[in-house]
Amino acid sequence: MGLSLSALAERKTLWPWLLLAPLTIYLALFFLVPLVEVVIMSVTEPRPGLANYEKVLTGSLYRKVFLNTFGTALLVTLCCLLVGYPLAYLMSTVSKRAAMGILLLITMSFWTSFLVRTYAWMVLLGNNGPVVWLMQTLGIAEPPPLLFTRLSSTLAMVHILAPYMIMNIYTVMQKIDPSLIRSAESMGAYGKSLFRHVYLPLTAPGIANGSVLVFVICLGFYVTPVLLGSPREQMAAGLIGNQIEQFLAFGLGSAMSIVLLVVTLVILGIYHRRFGLDKLYG
Repeated sequence: MGLSLSALAERKTLWPWLLLAPLTIYLALFFLVPLVEVVIMSVTEPRPGLANYEKVLTGSLYRKVFLNTFGTALLVTLCCLLVGYPLAYLMSTVSKRAAMGILLLITMSFWTSFLVRTYAWMVLLGNNGPVVWLMQTLGIAEPPPLLFTRLSSTLAMVHILAPYMIMNIYTVMQKIDPSLIRSAESMGAYGKSLFRHVYLPLTAPGIANGSVLVFVICLGFYVTPVLLGSPREQMAAGLIGNQIEQFLAFGLGSAMSIVLLVVTLVILGIYHRRFGLDKLYG
């Protein structure tokens, strides 16, 4: 006899969970278990208690590092927006073939690792690099140091993260109905007025998606700020690495990691409440 209707319905209900089982097991083993260990270390090393969290939340050094991390992430996000919005607009106005060519150039950066791109910036901004040579050619006898500064790390992070901003904004721009723009023009909206009151609000979801994605990723950047940034302007990930690798302060490093994770989750929670996480990737 065939399966009853209730058995078929039960099988259909279980099928999605069976498909999710491998991913769930993988995340549990390689994400949740290590995360639980980090939480435990944060309250047990070197002795049980909340001393590590108290030190992270009240210490001037850690407060300065977190403020620098958030400030740098905000600066990188704004720079990515200033670079990405005009380029996304250009892609939305040219032919599909030209847009795909620009998109190909943008996505080519994903084919190169963070480390290689970071070392490329070290060559460009080094004392014997092309940027210093150009400045000397233009008459600047003693160019200011470019490497190991906030400027160099910010430039590199903008280069790495700008594609995320561009693709999020371009995806939204592609979906804008041209009839809305024509309707606004027929009612007298032109130039700045058209952009400010019609086009910019329509592209706001893309701006929000790209900004949240860039900001959250930048909060956890490690390689680029460590190799290119100034030791006096460390970001949180770099200080966490120093605490664990140099001082073997696993408890303090774990507490900093949890604080950074909580802040990131709060940002994503605010975004989810306003827009929904399902819209973050288009």
